[in-house]
Amino acid sequence: MRTAAVIPHWNRAELLRDLLETLRGQDFGEIIVVDNGSTDQSVEIARHAGARVIELGRNCGFAAAVNRGIEAARSDWIAILNNDVTLAAGWLETLVGAAEQNRAWFASGKILKASEPHRLTSVAIIDGTFDEISRGACAWRCGAGKMDSALWNKSRPVRFVSMTAAVFRRGLFEQIGPLDENFGSYLEDVDFGLRCALGGKGGWYEPTAVAWHRGSATLGAWNSDTVRAIARNQVLLTRKHFRGQPRWPIVAGQLLWGVLALRHGRSSAYIRGKLSGLRFARAMSGEIDSEERDRLRQIVEASEQEILRLGREAGLDWYWRAYFWLLRR
Repeated sequence: MRTAAVIPHWNRAELLRDLLETLRGQDFGEIIVVDNGSTDQSVEIARHAGARVIELGRNCGFAAAVNRGIEAARSDWIAILNNDVTLAAGWLETLVGAAEQNRAWFASGKILKASEPHRLTSVAIIDGTFDEISRGACAWRCGAGKMDSALWNKSRPVRFVSMTAAVFRRGLFEQIGPLDENFGSYLEDVDFGLRCALGGKGGWYEPTAVAWHRGSATLGAWNSDTVRAIARNQVLLTRKHFRGQPRWPIVAGQLLWGVLALRHGRSSAYIRGKLSGLRFARAMSGEIDSEERDRLRQIVEASEQEILRLGREAGLDWYWRAYFWLLRR
């Protein structure tokens, strides 16, 4: 099976160089770098490494870049890779093999923080595994910030994965549709995951496929633009999927996220993002029928229960302790 690597990229040429170097040991049929108007040497580095480059000319966002890459790919499988990841030997073969063996539509592996790349130790820190989402329309990258342990070493079916480093059957995008470019960057993979779950398309988590992630290397985790975009897209996600769902979890979940933004000195960006999201959401059309609303409620309820179960084993962060306390769980 041929697999295409699709890499959305914007500046930070040194990150792209490191990623492309690790791809040499993987069996990719094609490597596609979609450049969002970089002003450094990124395009030249990608071409020198033998990648096909799609130049968008400006920063169109993660979702648009991924969509253009998928449209250009000619492979049965698509690997979507952030520019700030590096892959362990055998990552691609292991992940695609696990997905095919378990008849999954997509798959992700264990992603470790890149402070100690290429060295697995008992003190390795998880960057992410798979995702879950709460009734508050806020997602958890399961295990993020926790020490690596047996809890994260179990292969299992999953509902949602981050697009930091994951593989997808090409046919999935043909059936579910492309990423929603209204999200620009951030939470577009959560929206896509919800659409997959509603369509009955499940995934697989395979911890033996390891990648390392620097995390928010381009802008920073609590950069004002990042906070504004996430706050905005939380509103869009709620408007698109959570209409008719209980309101208190949504209010509690997103207000608590605002408290986190305040603690990082980003309350202004959070408010601007929410206002922008409310303005945009008013123009979003479409209704959710009762059958889809009931299906979503079941999916999200089960996902929230999994957040609570995993959190109790690994240790709940402040946000989730407060959230579950407010919901009296």
